[in-house]
Amino acid sequence: MCNGKGLVVLLLGVILMAVSSSGQGNSSKKVICYQGTWSVYRPGLGKFGVEDIDPFLCTHLIYAFLGIEETGQLRVIDAYLDLEDNSGRGNIKSFNALKLKNPVLKTLVAVGGWNEGSKRFSIVASDPLKRAKFVDDVVRFLQRHGFDGLDLDWEYPGQRHSLENDDRSNYITFLKELKEGLDPFGFMLTAAVGSAQFSAEISYDIPAIVPYLDFFNVMAYDLHGPWDPLVGINAPLYGSTSDTKDLTGRQQQLNVDAIIKYWLEAGAPPEKLVLGVPFYGRTFTLTSAEDNQPGSSHIGKGIAGNYSREPGVLGYNELCELMQQEEWTRKWEPKQQVPYAFRERQWVGYEDTRSLSLKAQYVMDHYLAGIMIWSLESDDFRGTCGQQKYPLLHEIHRVFFGGNTPSGLTAELKEDKIEGFRCSVEVPDGYIRDPYNCSKFYYCSGGNTNNFECPTGLNFDLNTKSCNYSGSVNC
Repeated sequence: MCNGKGLVVLLLGVILMAVSSSGQGNSSKKVICYQGTWSVYRPGLGKFGVEDIDPFLCTHLIYAFLGIEETGQLRVIDAYLDLEDNSGRGNIKSFNALKLKNPVLKTLVAVGGWNEGSKRFSIVASDPLKRAKFVDDVVRFLQRHGFDGLDLDWEYPGQRHSLENDDRSNYITFLKELKEGLDPFGFMLTAAVGSAQFSAEISYDIPAIVPYLDFFNVMAYDLHGPWDPLVGINAPLYGSTSDTKDLTGRQQQLNVDAIIKYWLEAGAPPEKLVLGVPFYGRTFTLTSAEDNQPGSSHIGKGIAGNYSREPGVLGYNELCELMQQEEWTRKWEPKQQVPYAFRERQWVGYEDTRSLSLKAQYVMDHYLAGIMIWSLESDDFRGTCGQQKYPLLHEIHRVFFGGNTPSGLTAELKEDKIEGFRCSVEVPDGYIRDPYNCSKFYYCSGGNTNNFECPTGLNFDLNTKSCNYSGSVNC
């Protein structure tokens, strides 16, 4: 934990971000970042722990994952990592302690994920007693560990299992009861949802689930991969010319633009719609090294990364390091607005700063809620490829906020002798506004006093714990 001037500088950065959010439409965009917590076990420079998270680059952090039992109980998947019990590492405590550095950061815990499957969700969602058990477990868990909400990651209702339950309808009831259970405590409820129309319409009655979710994280990636008969890019922004040759119409649905338009037309409000983007690429082994364009034939998955160690997948950090060590040919697909690269028979369709800049601008142009990232540990978080740390995440920030802090405002930190108010051990930690000057405020931490002053024309808002425009503050 930081103290003294370090805490002051960190808190000042948060204040400026919050000021901008209240005054500029674009700076209210959400940047929602998942952390795959198993990445702490990765080797070498790929090891990623809570200490590697920059709490000022995301508006929401999501801890992935917890599991669900057929009884409706919440399941901690890696108790040694997640909890402090029995000399555990207490990862969840460290994760939520990031809010001590950035008090406006929101943290959620995700339940589910691809590996958790769909069957247990289906069983619980179909049974009112099991739903009630799950809601109760979730509320207790969020309260105990200090999360701000739940991210439900059921992949996917009505799919991947042979049960005859009416998942599409039960999902609505499940969300409704979760919302009713979480609301009294001010907890958020979000969901990671499937993307393309032919899949999403099986799982979701979109207008019916809108009232219960604070926002939707639309997983607009894994649109192409080694499961396809031909080589394709992971998350194209737009469709390709060859897509129109598919008489089923499915290929035309497998791009970000088609996905977002479907969700909007189906009834999802743009202010709740979050575009999910991948910080990894999908790899293939080409049939022939000479046939290396999108749409070429392949024989299956490509190489695994040094850190993720999963054939068919390369994190951006793994790929950029490979490109420093080996001769890769990089190309830009102009219609789909995404890059791809190849070396001999290895081929990858991925994201870079250019493609993510275009996706972030797409969010701006369509007035969407923001961007969701899967996942933090796949960015070049150490800056080992010669750029700054987190180059992909910083590029999204540049488009949304014009830089790392949303506001161009500057504020002077008053470090002169504090006159009047001083914190003491009897004063609870937190923010206190000056009783005589609404633009001045203090942050108490263990009896230490840190004092601040909002930029000209702004007052400290006790409701939002941030500087806000004077007309919006009850002074």
